Amino acid sequence: MTVFPILSAVTFLPLLGALAILLFVSGGEDNVRGNRLAQIVALGVSLATLALSFVMLHRFDPANTGFQLVERFVWIPSFNIAYIKGIDGISVWFVMISTILTPLCLLSSISGVKKRIKEFMIALLVLETMMIGMFTALDFVLFYLFFEGVLLPMFLIIGVWGGEKRTYAAYKFFLYTFLGSVLMLVAIFAMVLHVGTTDMTAMMGGKFPKEMAVWLWLAFFASFAVKTPMWPFHTWLPYAHVEAPTAGSVILAGVLLKMGGYGFIRIAIQMLPEASKHFAPLMIGLSLVGIIYASLVALAQTDMKKLIAYSSVAHMGYVTLGIFSFNQQGWDGAMMVMLSHSFVASALFLCVGVVYDRMHTREIARYGGMATNMPRYAVVFMVFMLASIGLPGTSGFVGEFLSMQGAFLANSWFGLLSALGMILGAAYMLWLYRRLFYGALVKDDVRAMKDLSVREIAVFAPMLILVLWIGIYPAAFRNVYAPSLEKALLDFQTQSQGTQHD
Repeated sequence: MTVFPILSAVTFLPLLGALAILLFVSGGEDNVRGNRLAQIVALGVSLATLALSFVMLHRFDPANTGFQLVERFVWIPSFNIAYIKGIDGISVWFVMISTILTPLCLLSSISGVKKRIKEFMIALLVLETMMIGMFTALDFVLFYLFFEGVLLPMFLIIGVWGGEKRTYAAYKFFLYTFLGSVLMLVAIFAMVLHVGTTDMTAMMGGKFPKEMAVWLWLAFFASFAVKTPMWPFHTWLPYAHVEAPTAGSVILAGVLLKMGGYGFIRIAIQMLPEASKHFAPLMIGLSLVGIIYASLVALAQTDMKKLIAYSSVAHMGYVTLGIFSFNQQGWDGAMMVMLSHSFVASALFLCVGVVYDRMHTREIARYGGMATNMPRYAVVFMVFMLASIGLPGTSGFVGEFLSMQGAFLANSWFGLLSALGMILGAAYMLWLYRRLFYGALVKDDVRAMKDLSVREIAVFAPMLILVLWIGIYPAAFRNVYAPSLEKALLDFQTQSQGTQHD
């Protein structure tokens, strides 16, 4: 174990903050002072967690392709279960995304959440612990506990603080993701019995018989395909996004969807390489259908949140397309798309939250001409909209270009079909922007809306910086994950060639 358990500190500090709010802060609808204190404590704890995560990033050595900052001790000796945490270049950025987005969500919720404020702060902090814990877990029992632990706080965030159909959306989210996870649990039991340990690193490298690996892969696919979400397992996502409060939509888009892509790389490919190669045509086919289908459906939407939700399905299709192209460009593209989408989609949902807090409607037709009275908001929305459609110089261009290049290298038809998704993406985002910001400002309630406040600018500023930073100088981010990703791809190719040779 490292001298100071930095990963455990980053993981459990938010949980300690939630416990402190629960025990020492008085809540209630009429307790303004107590609710304000809960917000301050939650924001302070999340910022402290962010600071610790930067310490973690500073101590991380990108040149080392193995797992770093490892913490290990025997947890349940009778079952050979250990508490093992560690990070590599693949997981470190997902931890950073979790710690960056959480304080922004808390800051944006100050005006958006009006009821059960104390409980909302607790739910977000617990959710942060579960997200970080999942990305740093190297023991399968620990991984599964955190993977499933995400469901409860998100279920409450949607079901308690969501819109009119929040109950239906919350249950659909929970049932879809939980049923997939049950199959994953069965697969984990089978793998542990076969290998004799719950240590995830001991299972990497294709140590399972061919027929067993196929069934294991299908079980993990059931869980990760729902989380990603891939077509046709995506139907829970639009409901969850539309009904969730703004902070819930941000976490869903920014972090929870990446759990599927991370799972495909960390488990499906690194532990079951032969089965992953066997199912690659299926994954590429579903990815291409998802990209085109979701883009066409987005064109037909009249609700801003639902349009952005379907755009997320399309963008995550580029992630699985890049991963299962099995080349360096595709994998680079998948990582860059996940990094970019975490900030771009999150920012777009925050943009919707800005006008929803003022007008309490997400219907596109209710707006128009906002560039006249909200010029700062129009500029911020424009940057994230252009990043979403992959404008060069923004984060969206880097990931989608590399993902498409990887698809072209695998098969030229894959690249051509994925390019159609980019054309459709430009169509629905530009259509949305025109309807919201151009035209005559004729509606009195829209004219009365005020431009971005100082607090809202503080929320958007770091996301603007990151989106432009990734777009202009992607090497700053790629250099951190590239060695680990290249080693994972080399191991996969070696194992695949070895299998063919045998």
